[in-house]
Amino acid sequence: MFLSTLLHTPVFSTSTDDGLVRIRLKKARLTSFDDDDSSFIQKYGINVSDLQGFQRSDTVALKNYREVEYFGEIGIGTPPQNFTVIFDTGSANLWIPSSQCLSSVSCMFHSKYKSSESSTYKTNGKHAAIDYGSGSISGYFSEDNVMVGGLLIKDQEFIEATRDAGMNFVTGKFDGILGLGFREISVGNVVPIWDNMVNQYLVRERVFSFWLNRQGGNDEGGEVVFGGVDPTHYKGMHTYVPVTQKGYWQFDMGDIVIHGKEPGFCVSGGSAIVDSGTSLIAGPTTMINQINYAIGTQGVFTDSCKLVVTLFGRVLFDGLAIVINPNIICLPFQPCIGNPLCMICNMIVKFFNDAIKMSRDSIINLAKDLCNIIPIPAGASMVDCARIPFMPVISFTIGGREFELSPDEYILRIGKGADMKCVSGFIALDFPPPRGPLWILGDVFMRRYHTIFDYENLRIGFAEAA
Repeated sequence: MFLSTLLHTPVFSTSTDDGLVRIRLKKARLTSFDDDDSSFIQKYGINVSDLQGFQRSDTVALKNYREVEYFGEIGIGTPPQNFTVIFDTGSANLWIPSSQCLSSVSCMFHSKYKSSESSTYKTNGKHAAIDYGSGSISGYFSEDNVMVGGLLIKDQEFIEATRDAGMNFVTGKFDGILGLGFREISVGNVVPIWDNMVNQYLVRERVFSFWLNRQGGNDEGGEVVFGGVDPTHYKGMHTYVPVTQKGYWQFDMGDIVIHGKEPGFCVSGGSAIVDSGTSLIAGPTTMINQINYAIGTQGVFTDSCKLVVTLFGRVLFDGLAIVINPNIICLPFQPCIGNPLCMICNMIVKFFNDAIKMSRDSIINLAKDLCNIIPIPAGASMVDCARIPFMPVISFTIGGREFELSPDEYILRIGKGADMKCVSGFIALDFPPPRGPLWILGDVFMRRYHTIFDYENLRIGFAEAA
């Protein structure tokens, strides 16, 4: 899997006369996709067990950034050492590779923090570990000044990672993660960098906002704005919903609407997280399967299921026809001449033999239809690119308003020309009660809708992105 080449510039952020601190984002897209490589939708976390107990001090949820990455630059230390980070509303810690990351191959491909070169570094040394499901990052806490745009956050605790996250980290275009979630999910109960911006009176308003640019190239990924909202980033009015549980930016969501119809997914009340660190939209398996079925996904699993049913179904029925044979089953009653028991046996067995032959195709076709509704294991759901104009609009009801996504917005096009493949932007992810069922609205949603994270009033706002 190859990511497009990026042009790197020394500064990603600006502070302007309107009092807003802007972080200019770049983005990286997949330019190819292998049917056998579904790792780009496997989470760098959201570790399901973490959602049931916020106070765990040894884990944090990381996300997958291999499909579309949005990242910006920060500086750590004095003088500043530059790092490219994902601004992630789904976690609450800042972590970057350490100069002590010596045995991990992936650390060779990323910038590393050198505490010995910073005059403002303070030793902490407390152990930290990040669990993301298929691997982990471990290291220790340190303290230093962090520069975000024109803001200097003093004595910020962060994690120096000394053990890497494997091949996903090698191919990623980011050095680390800057979490913008609440302290309730912070590893080690560390004060998040956004909280310190507020506590140190560095921002005009206790608000930050995301605008992901749908039109620009790699160097024009959008902006994260700290301290307020840029009115040029959205159209119309924002619809606000309250944060229902601090930790993640979580809120109550209404029903999902498919082509104007409500399947009743969330009639009992559903919760959602808006998460800039997740590329796609994740939801409960049964619901995601219904959405993907409605848009006509052709998952590799479904196609394989139908092939197995066709091949082995025929073998099974042909085998039954051979076994259910009068000459075999009625052998104990032979000879049949003048023997009523043998004649009855032959008649019954022949009836079943004929029934098996006649019902073979209909039963196989019925079994193939079942392949369309069997829960599909985590992986990419492929669609026919030519069918995109005919796919339904999918809407999410938030704050009494329907937020629509068109097929062009929820289908990801990977590659170009004859090699182009199209993948559904909906993936299955199940959270057990009491936190689940839960939806995660990632970049697929946030590209369409400008998002305000109102820390002052504990609410989230959505409006059409400009």
